[in-house]
Amino acid sequence: MLVRPSVEPAGDYRQAPRNEEAEQALLGALLVNNATLNKVVEFLEPEHFFSAVHGRIYKAIRTLVLDRNQEASPVTLKAYFADDADLSAVGGSAYLADLAANVVTIINAEDYGRAVYESHLRRQLIEIGEDMVNDAYAHDLETSPALQMEAAEKRLFDLATTGSASAGFAALNVAVHAAIETAEAAFRRGSHITGVTTGLTDIDRKMGGLHPSDLLILAGRPSMGKTSLATNIAYNAAKAYLDTGGQEGSVVGFFSLEMSAEQLATRLLADVSEVPGDKIRRGDIKDTDFQRFVEASALLNRLPFFIDDTPGLSVTALRTRARRLHRTHKLGMIVVDYLQLLSGSARGSENRVQEISDITRGLKGVAKELGVPVVALSQLSRAVEQREDKRPLLSDLRESGSIEQDADVVMFVFREQYYLERAEPSRRPEENDEKFNDRYQRWQQRCEEVHNTAEVIIAKQRHGPIGTIRLHFDGQFTRFSDLDPNRAG
Repeated sequence: MLVRPSVEPAGDYRQAPRNEEAEQALLGALLVNNATLNKVVEFLEPEHFFSAVHGRIYKAIRTLVLDRNQEASPVTLKAYFADDADLSAVGGSAYLADLAANVVTIINAEDYGRAVYESHLRRQLIEIGEDMVNDAYAHDLETSPALQMEAAEKRLFDLATTGSASAGFAALNVAVHAAIETAEAAFRRGSHITGVTTGLTDIDRKMGGLHPSDLLILAGRPSMGKTSLATNIAYNAAKAYLDTGGQEGSVVGFFSLEMSAEQLATRLLADVSEVPGDKIRRGDIKDTDFQRFVEASALLNRLPFFIDDTPGLSVTALRTRARRLHRTHKLGMIVVDYLQLLSGSARGSENRVQEISDITRGLKGVAKELGVPVVALSQLSRAVEQREDKRPLLSDLRESGSIEQDADVVMFVFREQYYLERAEPSRRPEENDEKFNDRYQRWQQRCEEVHNTAEVIIAKQRHGPIGTIRLHFDGQFTRFSDLDPNRAG
């Protein structure tokens, strides 16, 4: 009969969660068969034991077996605990022999370990809750309630994601098997998409969708349609998720730092209802349009599409909110509009380049931590406007070094129509009618060729080819879609 290592007097109070019988059963199994350690060592730490002496015994077993490649048994551990007062209080070295002697089976060792770990999690939850209460009572001018909530959410998320047996090294054959399964799933779908669909055929073909853990930068000059394209992609992903019951697409978290949630919703409403957005804002709509609104809103209300329009958000706050959405709704994709409106972790930094570097590293960290693609919009420098060919280059990214380095994909949105419409030819000095008319005619012809078209230039793709994709752009509905292959130009 084992002696309980800790005895507390009975009373009318709640005791901290513990499962000392599981701790004893696990330690006994480990002492009988050291190979059992492999089943629990990935998630179980000495501090997870309620009994301090049990934690020290477990630590000693790990040290002997893993670090010194020696056998851990009651005999070999006896010397380590010869002068241990806590162990003496529960029977000394004889307690080690009792642990091994009372083992019923080693088959359930992992279950014992999980029971020990779950009791630890419950104690940690109690501690976090108590700290939250104490911090809320404390009137600390340096720590606002918002910061307290962020800290508590971070502790909760860290608690939820630590101790996973899936962490650490993965054998190559396991990784290869997972890669084959991903490709096979895409093949069976017929879409050949391994990531989150963008809803745009040519982009999906070029990139295979938006891949988990990737940071994708979508950049362009003002009025090129960055937000429109990002919104279209996010809508398409959310709709695909809805239509397929979660087999394709994803739950979307859209951080709109520039536009309000209402403005973003108006864009989506214009797209789905096919009522121009400017008419919606002015109220210049017909009775028949309301039926379209009803149908469009019914669809939009069902989409797994979440908008956070908090201005001046920090990367830390974004990470916290993304974790929460990931935990509650299985977030599958994040959009940030736009990168330069985020604030870095080092507040008050006068070095904007360093702050942007912190932001991009932070966004890449969010993508890897949650295992979702993060699409971050970015402004381009004015250098584009100084060139005759205004198609963007990687060097046009503002604070480009860190953005280009951290991004897995860099895409540019370019609409030649925007520049052509603002560059109507005028007669040059000493230019005759024939030359002017010829130049004007070429301008008109080019305007017709690029009318309602856009280019998505993939300037960097870490795991795939680069190139240019042409899309159709409908300005009145702020909608990007596949370009009709039969269209001229």
